Amino acid sequence: MVRTYLQRSYLFQAIMGLLLCAFLKAAPPNFVIFIADDINFNDFGCTGNPDVQTPRIDALAAAGIRFDNAYLTASSCSVSRNSIMTGRYPHNTGAAELHTQPPINFIAFPQLLKEAGYYTAHSGKFHMGDYANRAFDTIYRSMDDIGTSGMETWAKTVLERPKDKPFFFWLAALDAHRAWGPNTFAGTHKPDTLSVPDIFVDAPDTRKDLAQYYDEIKRFDFHIGMVVEALRNQGVLDNTFILVMADNGRPFPHSKTRVNDRGVKTPFILHWPNEIKTATVSSALISAIDLAPTILDLAGISPLEQFQGRSFQPIIADPSATFRTFAFAEQNWHDYEAHQRMVRHRDFLYILNSRTEQPKLGPADAVGSPTHADLLAARERGTLTAIQAEVFVAPRPREELYDLAFDPEQRINLASHPDYHQELQALRAVLAAWQHQTADTTPDTITRDWYKPVPGYIQTEHHGIRGEMPGSAASAHTVNHPGPF
Repeated sequence: MVRTYLQRSYLFQAIMGLLLCAFLKAAPPNFVIFIADDINFNDFGCTGNPDVQTPRIDALAAAGIRFDNAYLTASSCSVSRNSIMTGRYPHNTGAAELHTQPPINFIAFPQLLKEAGYYTAHSGKFHMGDYANRAFDTIYRSMDDIGTSGMETWAKTVLERPKDKPFFFWLAALDAHRAWGPNTFAGTHKPDTLSVPDIFVDAPDTRKDLAQYYDEIKRFDFHIGMVVEALRNQGVLDNTFILVMADNGRPFPHSKTRVNDRGVKTPFILHWPNEIKTATVSSALISAIDLAPTILDLAGISPLEQFQGRSFQPIIADPSATFRTFAFAEQNWHDYEAHQRMVRHRDFLYILNSRTEQPKLGPADAVGSPTHADLLAARERGTLTAIQAEVFVAPRPREELYDLAFDPEQRINLASHPDYHQELQALRAVLAAWQHQTADTTPDTITRDWYKPVPGYIQTEHHGIRGEMPGSAASAHTVNHPGPF
């Protein structure tokens, strides 16, 4: 009798356990991606900048995972975003240049979430192709809705969601893109109190430029806090995967449109209370193309064949785990002619430049900035330091190699150093394999400069004329090979 009762008791417990598992499985995670516009990887308090005020982002990092080696595939707005959305390298999207679109038959990964029953919404800067429209139930991108910051509808997106569905939100700020617009937080950062990076000239206009940039980051941080509070009030914060990242480096000389850390390394802060119990830092190498397969993996949805990345779910489970051996990035036309390729290894970063005659001034908005004007003035005076003058160097070296162990800022090019010949050859071979396997090409007639490399957006005779898109001659948009991992 007692044994029968115990057997029944154990059976009841087993059934209840199965029901609990079924219930938990029926509550898939929610996803919120905050993507900033033009913010460097180290321009939050939690990522190493003591001058900028980001208490809400810092709080997410203090209870989550901060990834210190997450890399974008391009340092160019639409190019980077389309790469994230499709899980593909830029030349494999058919949209390797700024303001170009992938083919309409491409699939943005939120579309698969939508088809699986998720409510999907986009709020803020879009800057992607028409193909991505299908991925969202709701899109707020009219300036009447999103305002000057791109974030005015973020909290509304959370509040007005259907409460009977899991959700995916792509919340895309216009901050901190130039020009600096009206900002409630203007004046938060005082120019006289800031530390000026040594890549810039320490001058009043540069200090003011940095302060206004930080003010826009402050606004980005504030609106993140509003969304987090709304999620908390709705009781869904614990089961929501929240990621804070950016699309490329800051809109200053030395950063945006570069393929070094200042251009393609992104802040990558993950907060997910149900799965992350202890704050930690991961040094694992991650690529932006890994985000799509990761989110689908966590949602229990099979990945697409088009994805060239892999799920980094194992790192969420164990942040000390290793993941990639290599991460790749490319830079093609963005205001000015360009064709650079980069491979990042744990210990080294290698860059191949096929347009050595071009200086690396940054995009046109950086060229028109007060910070650039101060660099020009110092150049005229003959007072530039070597690192400040680097943006004006032309012709540039065809190859660059940096030893990250002692040169994390990537300032000393070791490509011609005999002691590094073995490392140079190895990474040269890895990059060549990636280009071959992913059908990357180096056209002779790529898009030329649309603007003169001087302030003011002065158009050239090539303005509005596109050259051959990298990868197009090899039909790279049809190639799914991931390249070396």
